[in-house]
Amino acid sequence: MDMRKLVGANFARIRRQHGLTQEQVAERSGFSQQYISGLEAGRRNPTIVTLYELATALGVSHLALVQPPEADGVPLVQ
Repeated sequence: MDMRKLVGANFARIRRQHGLTQEQVAERSGFSQQYISGLEAGRRNPTIVTLYELATALGVSHLALVQPPEADGVPLVQ
């Protein structure tokens, strides 16, 4: 399992569930919209500190970003 794609898919799903745009998350988190776009595309390799900060911006636990699809019942977007 490619963790970059998993984190990106989870992040995008949670962001949409909260009704947020990439720009809004960028504003909340301090990361650029380009970084968030790359993260969602699975092209970024975030540190644990980055995961924590992004999860905080979304209002979720950092664990929600790294859980495999089986853990929360939501299929991984391919």
